[in-house]
Amino acid sequence: MRWDNLAENPHAPMPGSPAALFGADAVVTRTFDTPEFRGITFHEVRARSIVNRVPGASQMPFEWTVNPYRGCTHACVYCFARKTHSYLDLDTGLGFDSQIVVKINAPELLRRKLVSRSWTGEHIAMGTNVDCYQRAEGRYRLMPGIIAALRDHANPFSILTKGTLLLRDLDLLQQAAQVTDVGISVSVGFVDSELWRTVEPGTPSPERRLDVVRALDEAGIGCGVLMAPVIPFLGDSPGQLRATVRAIAASGATSVTPLVLHLRPGAREWFMAWLAEHHPYLVRRYERLYAAGAYAPKWYQRRITRQVHELATEFGIGPTRRGGARRIPATAEPEHAEPTQLTLL
Repeated sequence: MRWDNLAENPHAPMPGSPAALFGADAVVTRTFDTPEFRGITFHEVRARSIVNRVPGASQMPFEWTVNPYRGCTHACVYCFARKTHSYLDLDTGLGFDSQIVVKINAPELLRRKLVSRSWTGEHIAMGTNVDCYQRAEGRYRLMPGIIAALRDHANPFSILTKGTLLLRDLDLLQQAAQVTDVGISVSVGFVDSELWRTVEPGTPSPERRLDVVRALDEAGIGCGVLMAPVIPFLGDSPGQLRATVRAIAASGATSVTPLVLHLRPGAREWFMAWLAEHHPYLVRRYERLYAAGAYAPKWYQRRITRQVHELATEFGIGPTRRGGARRIPATAEPEHAEPTQLTLL
């Protein structure tokens, strides 16, 4: 897929090259001179479709996703979705953080899909690529229309987010939960404030995200926490893991699921450049730890998982508990499968 008309270095497409993902007449580019949007460019598009099928080889426990945005102002240095910006000939580094594609017709496209004869009401996951409650959602307000469509058709869905803006739509979420299965998860990989400021500079603080979990719990909507990513050598000490699990338990989370940082192409280059600038003494250790590919060794992942589960037991939080959030059922992974990390991450 290409987006030659919005490339940062425009050029005429070569004969036989893939067609642009969006035509020039379908795109409006805007900037807003307000503090929260300064330096950010929004590309408003009328997308051709909004419900996407997850590739068959994926180990994700769902088949369909909705992603109203591309790019993310959360600017997480480890975000695996950075590679997707290259499909549009946009930069996967700072461009991913500041060139945001907004599918302004997402709610109407979803309603059209939900009433089509081909749709049979499968679960739809949101926030598994980039965060649907990133800063742009405060202006474009796509999620209320999306949630309302899912509610009106009693279609099950889940949301993964780092955004506190989700509480704006609390009434809609409560209404949807009365008619269908709704699963909410908040991503909090650590509570270390210095680490947060450097690796997730555009996100609400971990404490504010855990306030979202508390508010959902008080509203009768169970919320799990995806403890991701656990960042090797920076956020994985016994004391850091203990502090994070303790805070998650205190928030009233229904579950905690740890996932170790993984570094796919696109994210790997950006993260390693950040690491060389901020923690150069760790570069060689990361090269060794991730020498085999995008994932940390299984022995390391198992160690982190064991520690977090032991702490969860100590602080009284289990994988799930009666009355907790209605969630997508977990699926067992084949022995040879690589682990999967979800992110807004």
